[in-house]
Amino acid sequence: MSIRHAVRTVVLATLLGGLPVGATTMLRADLPQMAQTSDTVVQGVVRRVQSRWSGDKQRIVTDVEIQVTEALKGQPGGTVLVTQPGGRVGDIGQVVSGLASFSEGEEVVVFLEKRGASAFQLSGMAQGKYQVRRTGPGAMAVPASTGDAVLIDPKTRQETASNAKPVTLEELKASVRAAVQAQQAAPAKKGAK
Repeated sequence: MSIRHAVRTVVLATLLGGLPVGATTMLRADLPQMAQTSDTVVQGVVRRVQSRWSGDKQRIVTDVEIQVTEALKGQPGGTVLVTQPGGRVGDIGQVVSGLASFSEGEEVVVFLEKRGASAFQLSGMAQGKYQVRRTGPGAMAVPASTGDAVLIDPKTRQETASNAKPVTLEELKASVRAAVQAQQAAPAKKGAK
């Protein structure tokens, strides 16, 4: 082994030794920002959750089919297909930190980015999912946990906590609509100058 190769190996081992294993790092996204940057925002019910091998057989992905009950942004049609990495096929599982989990029959509000002709992914990973919990006469929208993912404040670039809080479903929908209206009004204001 050459000296150069040995030094490279030691430097690489030192650099990698300081990194957390398996951690996902993502920018914290607030609700108005997610509403504006998402291609589609829908309320719906999870109809199917199915893991499978990717086309190249190198990784596992999970397809989540959501029946749309209300489109808050975009025109997604009657169902949307959300595909995300990770899942379990037989005895083999792959876990990706920072992704939301889904279960059949679950009511959700999801913020989606278009990926291909008919597939979507969550905006902001788990930050793009709210579970709808119906209790009594009203319904609450509860943000998904980001798990052990590290959130970074987009302005300070420092580690931070999520600022997403449970809200009533109606408050969440009103916030999404207000953000989308503000986004649509912004180009008109720029053109008026």
